[in-house]
Amino acid sequence: MPDDTEIAPREIPDAPSAGSLVPSPPPLAGDGHAVRRWFSEIEDEPVPVADGTLAGARSAASAYARRAKADNTRRAYRAAVRVWCLWCDRHGLTPLPASGADVAAFLADERGRGVSTETLKLRRAAIRYLHRLAGCPVPTDDACVAETMAGIQRDAASRGEIRRKKVAATATVIRRLLAPIGDTELTDLRDRALILVGFAGALRRSELAGIRIEHLTPSERGLRLTLPQTKGSQTEAVTVALPYGDTELCPVHALERWRVAAGLQRGPLFRRIWSPPSGRKGRERTEPPGPVIGEQALTPQSVALIIQRRAMAAGFGRRDLGGHSLKRGALTTGMERGVHPARLKRLGRHKSYDVLGEYLEFGDIFDGHPLDGVL
Repeated sequence: MPDDTEIAPREIPDAPSAGSLVPSPPPLAGDGHAVRRWFSEIEDEPVPVADGTLAGARSAASAYARRAKADNTRRAYRAAVRVWCLWCDRHGLTPLPASGADVAAFLADERGRGVSTETLKLRRAAIRYLHRLAGCPVPTDDACVAETMAGIQRDAASRGEIRRKKVAATATVIRRLLAPIGDTELTDLRDRALILVGFAGALRRSELAGIRIEHLTPSERGLRLTLPQTKGSQTEAVTVALPYGDTELCPVHALERWRVAAGLQRGPLFRRIWSPPSGRKGRERTEPPGPVIGEQALTPQSVALIIQRRAMAAGFGRRDLGGHSLKRGALTTGMERGVHPARLKRLGRHKSYDVLGEYLEFGDIFDGHPLDGVL
């Protein structure tokens, strides 16, 4: 997710004029390679500088509309359009515009190769977006596509295929994760701070990766973290509380230790660390230099891999924990402590209670059964 909040419209001197940014027409009846290239190019086109013309205003409107979707969604759509176009090329079909029957066949074929229902839904959405962007009739609205997808989902359910959620990193799990982590090495200090900040703030991996030191404001009770943009709030900044704690789970103390050890004053908070190779002096190998802290922020994928690696070191399975585990763990811990759902919803920055429920992990289904003492 982007790091900077838009405060006021401003012109970018290096941006092209609107006249040079009129989108090229989609390659109708073209091959898959041409469609993929067009889709990628039009997604990358910047917003033009206003030139006072109607054509320029329409071009700018189109560019802004394409930015309505999150970066992660746009990347996923590009990958899905690539798969769709390659499939069409392989079968001699036209990917744009496409027929509903061809899209249904594509989904069925992909399912036969073992693709999950969640991935198929994403690919169907990408094909819909591709056609709308090109101004073509949308084939995914055809009844045959909806029925094919419904049949795929019903068949998956009958086979017992259940979407497996990552383990919630509750307070108990967090302590287990931290136990093998040292307190002197830079990578240990960084990963400890990353885990505790993610847990205390109920943060997604993309939100963790996007934190800059300028987003942190000290207060008497902890740190105020400003998220310029979140999944639930694409246009307004959100403030998250990182409170002081009295235990080893205090995110503020862990974060400060990392910042001091890394000498960070501004810029990305969580960064890549690596050790340069050792050199040679004469015939003898010299001692390798100390670890180097990069200038760029960790990627969301790197955050997920760090959590996964720390989970494995603590005895969990390779796929047990992931990028969503910290957020799920924070909300589940709050639920277990009897925190009101409205406060959990606020902590998780969810728009609805239905979405909040997806992040909660319930324990033994017999504990606290509503009919205890009645049956």
